[in-house]
Amino acid sequence: MEVAIESSWKAHLQNEFDQPYFSELTRFVKEEYAKYKCYPVGKQIFNAFEHCPFDKTNVVIIGQDPYHGLGQAHGLCFSVNDGITHPPSLVNIFKELETDIGKPYPQSGNLEAWAKQGVLLLNATLTVRAHQAGSHQNKGWETFTDAVIKTVSEKREGVVFLLWGGFAKRKSKLIDARKHRILTSGHPSPLSANKGYWFGNKHFSQCNSILNENNKPPIDW
Repeated sequence: MEVAIESSWKAHLQNEFDQPYFSELTRFVKEEYAKYKCYPVGKQIFNAFEHCPFDKTNVVIIGQDPYHGLGQAHGLCFSVNDGITHPPSLVNIFKELETDIGKPYPQSGNLEAWAKQGVLLLNATLTVRAHQAGSHQNKGWETFTDAVIKTVSEKREGVVFLLWGGFAKRKSKLIDARKHRILTSGHPSPLSANKGYWFGNKHFSQCNSILNENNKPPIDW
């Protein structure tokens, strides 16, 4: 199957696109977008890959589902378009950045600049029906994104994986911990963060220290 995705990723993922599950997934997504309002817009479904080519990927952050409100999702996990109110999890991410590395709280919740520096902002499910969280789960996206994680693990070296919350932590089984570094903590959502499982994890400074150790450029968070 021909899929419009960034060329370096396409070279590594074409085998997935040729699998029967991906044909079924494509059929499902096309039907959903034809019948219902879905997010992100079609041309942004693979945005995480467009902004972060395979050979530039040094950090992976794993989310679960795209935001399902108007104007929020644009293909990067935890990120929202410019001018959109920051969702609670993103607010807590920015608060941790403030205390960890002294980064002033930003006006925009758009994390595109992270992606362009080599941070793959990957949701496990890449599409969602408007106002229906989880509506596109278990349709094949997780099979595809698991393959993405495994491909990064197998074919890249010294990547830092930031796994926030129970869902993301379960992806650790796909990652070769002998080749890569895995940092885990609670999820930045208020439910977890307010119980003390998120704040103070210092993942952003730790990540940059690991990148420095591996002679890779740190991220300007």
